[in-house]
Order: sequence, then C-alpha cells, then structure tokens
Amino acid sequence: MRELSGKVAVVTGAGGGIGRALALGLAAEGMSLMLADVEPGDLADTASLVEAVADGGKVLTEITDVSDPVAVEHLADRTFGELGAVHVLCNNAGVFQGGRMWTREPEDFAWPLGVNLWGILHGVRAFVPRMIDQDTEGHILNTVSAAGLFAIPYLGPYSVSKYAAFAASQSLAQDLAAAGSRLRVTALCPGGVRTGLNHSGRHRPENLVAAGRAEDEDEEVSAAIIGGLVEEGIDPAEVARAAVAAIREERFLVLTHPGYAEILREQTEALIAGTLPSFSGRGDRADGHDGGEVLPGRG
Repeated sequence: MRELSGKVAVVTGAGGGIGRALALGLAAEGMSLMLADVEPGDLADTASLVEAVADGGKVLTEITDVSDPVAVEHLADRTFGELGAVHVLCNNAGVFQGGRMWTREPEDFAWPLGVNLWGILHGVRAFVPRMIDQDTEGHILNTVSAAGLFAIPYLGPYSVSKYAAFAASQSLAQDLAAAGSRLRVTALCPGGVRTGLNHSGRHRPENLVAAGRAEDEDEEVSAAIIGGLVEEGIDPAEVARAAVAAIREERFLVLTHPGYAEILREQTEALIAGTLPSFSGRGDRADGHDGGEVLPGRG
C-alpha cells in the first residue's frame, strides 16, 4: 500500500503508547481512523490529538475490549458501516503479566492470552473476510513484541502470549499468500518503548485476578524488568514510523533495535545445535522498546 491518503485504518489499544503513535502517524498520512481502547478517557485524549493533525480524514472512537469477540465484531460492523471500508487493521492492544512458569496461576495466563493473542484472532475473524471481499490492497499489522521471538526469565505469561501472537501473524500471512489475496501482514516486534505497558494491570478484569495471592518475588522482579525497559525505551513515534514504512514496503517482520537481528541469528544457531539460547548479556547490546516491549538479555 503505497498510497494511504483517503484510506481507512483501525487501531486497537489506541489510548496511548504505540497505539496512539500509530493513530497520529496514520492520520498524518490522510487516513480516516476508527480508534478503539478499553479506557474511555485515554481514548478521548488520543482522538483529540489525532483530530489536530488529521489531514482530511474522519476520526471515530469505540470503547472495545479486544478479548471479547462480540465487542470486536461490533467494532468491525460500525467501522464498515460508517467508514465504508478498512484498508489497514492494526491489532495493537496489549497487556503485561510476568512471572516464572511454575509460580503463576491460570488467571495469569488467561489475561495476557485473552488480549495479546485472542485480541488478534478476534480482529482477524471480524475484519479480514470483509477486507478480502473488498478486493483492494490492504494490510494487517499485529503488534507482537521482541518477547514473541526471545523468551527470557521471569516473563513467562507475556512471552507465551507473544510467541502465539507471532505464530498467528505468520500463519495469517501464509494463508493470505496461499489464497492469492492482496492483503499483506506485518509482525511488529518492538523492544523497550516509553509507554504505559508496565501499568496495564489497571485494566485487568476482576474475574482474571488470582484470588488471595499477595505480590511475590516473581511479581517484583518482572515489574522491575518491564519498568526499566519502559523507562529506558525508545519513543513510540519511532515504532510508528517503522510500522508505516513496513506497510508501504510489505515487510513482514519489523525489529525496532539494530542489535536484534544478530540476537535472532544467535538464537537460531543455538536452536539448530539443540541448545538453549542464552540471553545472559546486557540488553543494551541491542542498542537499547501495546508498547514497552521486552528486550532480551535484561534482568
């Protein structure tokens, strides 16, 4: 999609961080936008910012919990009904839950899987068939994470959800290619970004909070890891620029830090050799980035 002006984009998790930056970047390209988030105040703030830079496009908002298939279907109905089409779908909403694999409760996996994985799957099911029927150029951009490529200690639930999100993105891209579709897919894999990912727990549904469990060492360590990554991360606008470029270039994988390619190569070589990849070095070897994603080798 070389020409974005006059087209329509949907951005979930648009209330802040990478989602807000994507909305601003796409609006500046002249696109009309449907912005979705679970937080009404944050979503309204994003809409105001976007309207100030919008180059002729409409800006609509919809409160949406992407883990709810009915809510996402309603989002699609309203978007196609009021904007007429969807050319770019940004499945961006994301939450963070850390901890070691054997200390977490089922709810600690259900929550990030519901948003980080099922949010993408619901978006694909609700939007992609209609995008295919349009028979126009189009793009699906899924915000995955470097944690969807590199599994490091104390981030088990988050990494599990993001590895699955990467697999969903690659499977979608392969299915579309096999079907001869004009739609393309990007798996956006940021590392540390200055966002609110470390505070995403405020959006956690009460029914997905493990009953009676006080904060433990795992929670403290994982909170320190994600907090440091957010604080030292890159600006979300950098990620948005890379994402827009990937849409134009039909690039499947986007790594936001130059050192990631080498880390990915080292990991692949270790796996081929049958050994466990090691991320014991410092994360700043990657040129030290919803947002605030995980750098391998920290913590």
